[in-house]
Amino acid sequence: MLTLEGYIVLAVVVLTIVALAKEVMRPGLVFFSSAVVLMSTGIISSKELLSGFSNKGMITVGVLFLVSEGIRQSGILNRLAQTYLPRKRGRMVFLIPRIMLPVSVLSAFLNNTPVVIIFAPIIKRWAEKLNLSPKKFLIPLSYATILGGTCTLIGTSTNLVLHGLMIDNGLPGFGMFELGKVGLVIAIIGTIYLAIAGNRLLPGKKIHFNSKSSAEFKDYYYDVVVPENSNLAGVEIKNGRLKVLNKLFVKCIERDSKVIKTNKGPHTIQAGDKLLLAGKSDRLNYILANENIILSGFNLIKNIPKEKLKQYEAVVSPRFPGIGKTIPEFNFFDHYQAVVLAIHRNGERITSNLNKLKIKSGDNLVLLTTDKFIQNWGESKIFYLTSYIRDYRSTGTFWKKWLAFIILLVMIIGATVGQYSESPAGLTFDMFFFSILAAVLLIWLKIMPHQKYTKYISWDVLITIACSFALSKALQNSGAAESLARTTINFSRGLGPIGVLAAMYIITSIFTEIITNNAAAALVFPIAFAAAQQLNVDPKPFFVAIAIAASASFSTPIGYQTNLIVQAIGGYKFIDYVKIGFPLNILAFILSLIFIPLFWNF
Repeated sequence: MLTLEGYIVLAVVVLTIVALAKEVMRPGLVFFSSAVVLMSTGIISSKELLSGFSNKGMITVGVLFLVSEGIRQSGILNRLAQTYLPRKRGRMVFLIPRIMLPVSVLSAFLNNTPVVIIFAPIIKRWAEKLNLSPKKFLIPLSYATILGGTCTLIGTSTNLVLHGLMIDNGLPGFGMFELGKVGLVIAIIGTIYLAIAGNRLLPGKKIHFNSKSSAEFKDYYYDVVVPENSNLAGVEIKNGRLKVLNKLFVKCIERDSKVIKTNKGPHTIQAGDKLLLAGKSDRLNYILANENIILSGFNLIKNIPKEKLKQYEAVVSPRFPGIGKTIPEFNFFDHYQAVVLAIHRNGERITSNLNKLKIKSGDNLVLLTTDKFIQNWGESKIFYLTSYIRDYRSTGTFWKKWLAFIILLVMIIGATVGQYSESPAGLTFDMFFFSILAAVLLIWLKIMPHQKYTKYISWDVLITIACSFALSKALQNSGAAESLARTTINFSRGLGPIGVLAAMYIITSIFTEIITNNAAAALVFPIAFAAAQQLNVDPKPFFVAIAIAASASFSTPIGYQTNLIVQAIGGYKFIDYVKIGFPLNILAFILSLIFIPLFWNF
């Protein structure tokens, strides 16, 4: 029977989930607010609230942010990405593993986000160069980082969160490669599934080995105005085509606040019309040089020489200060000296009425600006990714690349071997020990600049993790975890520990799609622990199931950060993730139920 404290905790948990789903505040603030409420009611003490901030697993996550950034800035990932991509077209069944396997290996030891940020534009340009649809490869790129992250302790922050919770509760944590027993199986089977089913289920033109047809290149949309003295006034458009506009198609005409579609029948252009043009990225210079049309917003940058203007794409991160505001409200140009040409959201490119559209996290902005934009904001956490549409710059000297790689290798080997060796003078040769050494070396050797080291850490993620420990403790202190565990056991009566394992996996998987994966793991952990105690079995199989389920977010773009990034870059729709990702979710679930009991006894 639940006590009053139990009902309070459950109410706080439900409100937390609702606040996260509705994006009322940043996740860290939501969890911090919930932890403060629970402390104010006396369910957790101030010491228990603060304990998450000193948890070794949480601090290790923060340090690994620095390590990942140092590796990224060394340029070794850029070099690897350019080296391993195929030079020629091939069958989809071979191209997918060629991309996924190296990325999965990297993401097993590095933060997933920088891996995707570096590889996504390179893979996109590679696909376009070979006349392949980029949409066939960007979702698999994201999935590769997720699958690789399930194979090691440091592959994802969720694994370290669970590791920290286990140690806090007096249990031995995970070994460096322990999760790989089941994670590696899921990664291999998942890669095979995508290689076989990807050509049919992923969006974009199907890839045929001998086909030389053009791929589905991403169209860039330009809002232009027809001035009074334009030679286009009075010219007739037939089915969106206009001979005088070379390689550009008129998608629609906006006149007197009405939108006229041009795909059917002839239409005559009038002075003052607003045209929506579609074309490739190389059409920008043509538009700027054409005196018969004026690019919308060009008056803001009219004093800049046209040859210096370039097109960039930037994906808005949760740190972007203008979220929830329109472009004029935020004064976008004053902040970044860039004109927003278009916004790409949920597979749809929005170019009309931009001034009325509120900016959201995950929006892909197409910008017109100069090289200074990439210099000022290329390393900023305000944008997930900033890339010049027709350019790619490699960074890092030769010695920095390989020195960073050696440091990463030593960190991995040291943490793996260190858990089996005796530590003198009270030292513990674990992942925390070797990660802080790696981070300090990367800074001392100037592979990563020391002046801005704090901006590379995702503080909101760390606050979310620390405060989710407090909620986890509240579930235990109030008896809510025991009550929920009892309900789960009763619901799966007759199936024994396997039934409870399946229930823990499903609950975690649902939570992951709604809230952050770290929070999902922290909330389900005490329920799984209580269920194991009531069944008198080893809780580790339940914790492994939580680790896999919290990471295996394939069905939606919002469940995992890398899914959101490639959605913006590739122009995917929500349904695209469901088609290819839901079967993969089911596959991961079935494989977990088969292999977890084989490797970990109840």
